[in-house]
Amino acid sequence: MFDSSSVLAFYHGCAGRCRSIAVVADPARVAPLGGELPDGARFIGAAVGAPGWRAGRAAPAVADLNDCVACGLCLPHCPTYRLTGEESASPRGRIAAMRAVQDGIAVPDGTFEGFMDLCLVCRACEDVCPSHVPFGRMMEAAREQVEPLRTRRSRFIRWLGFHWVLPHPSLVRTAAALQPIARPFMPKAARMLTPARGYPFARLPRVTEPPAGVEVRGTVAMLSGCVQDRWFHRVNLATIRVVARNGWRVVVPTGQACCGALAAHNGRLAIARRLAKRARHAFVGADVVVVNAAGCAAHMATYDELLPGSAVPVREVTEFLHAEGLTARAGSLGATVAYHDACHALRALKIHDEPRDLLRRIEGLRLVEVRDGDRCCGAAGIYNVTQPGAASALGRQKADAVIATDATIVASSNPGCSMQLAAHLRAAGSDIEVLHPIELLDRASAGEG
Repeated sequence: MFDSSSVLAFYHGCAGRCRSIAVVADPARVAPLGGELPDGARFIGAAVGAPGWRAGRAAPAVADLNDCVACGLCLPHCPTYRLTGEESASPRGRIAAMRAVQDGIAVPDGTFEGFMDLCLVCRACEDVCPSHVPFGRMMEAAREQVEPLRTRRSRFIRWLGFHWVLPHPSLVRTAAALQPIARPFMPKAARMLTPARGYPFARLPRVTEPPAGVEVRGTVAMLSGCVQDRWFHRVNLATIRVVARNGWRVVVPTGQACCGALAAHNGRLAIARRLAKRARHAFVGADVVVVNAAGCAAHMATYDELLPGSAVPVREVTEFLHAEGLTARAGSLGATVAYHDACHALRALKIHDEPRDLLRRIEGLRLVEVRDGDRCCGAAGIYNVTQPGAASALGRQKADAVIATDATIVASSNPGCSMQLAAHLRAAGSDIEVLHPIELLDRASAGEG
């Protein structure tokens, strides 16, 4: 136990390991206060100078930074810390770097950019944080700060993708149509991940009524998505069929675009706000907006925080069906299915049991768990393209864990995860099929398999 003259300091050096230093003071032997602390150390207290954040850009809020007590409980749950063992690759280390900028003893530079870019924003740290630090929100703001540091080529590509292609469905459709031509010229990481074919000209029905004889329970709107509808169109069709079979009229409103999740996670908050406003307009009057991509659902649930007044009544599809109940027979499907938890479903939406309970209702289906199933697969939006080394290491780990289950199918509720899993299962020589849980419900109901 420390007495009243004990000294407690905390090292906030960004590149080194954060550590607590406790010294039991003996007045006869103690050096001047702080005299033996390592370089870069400071006492918790007032800022040294003016904040070093770039003006006119979002920055992590002081209140959010102060919520972190640097306890370190997040470290063993952080995928990049487990890969590297470096404090700078942990949530605590990244927050220390943010604090250094806030306190005016550092500015966003290339080192800071590297710390922020290596993060998956999987939010595993939020699950175990006793102080409920909103790390995902802090990372989005920190990444907006580092955008000007990127190369001109990188900024142009991000501007083209986030500000032009994704917000415009016609351009996303064009990208899907040109994919076979462009594929040989793609970077190896992107080529490995992109599905072999897209659905550039496929259309979703605007209104789908429940089958004849099924009582209508209500009307739901559905997010068609950008990547989801052009490369996972079959998931959207399966979603419409399953939701309609269970008594819901499904409407796909016009005027939709990308939800803005990818832009927000990569520090493009201005375009993310514009897309939130557009989604609010597209879904105005909807009682429920069903979303079948976990990352999109988690992001849309934060619209009001991103842009006050833009809230949308979003429900992830498996959570919606589980809560409202299945009225149609689940059907049968002879298969062993491994369930993969998408990070944003598990961490942000707190969805775990709901899809598993739905799948267990399928006769003949055997559900198995993946070893360390709560760990990120390394997809994380565009992370598997921008950080191919770390993403590949995590993808291989996840693929090996799935293969070890002896499953014939792995269920994934997020398009990024599905692409990552499919790529690394192929690389490992496995023919395990990657399907959305809603596709399994659709197959079982249709009598396939």
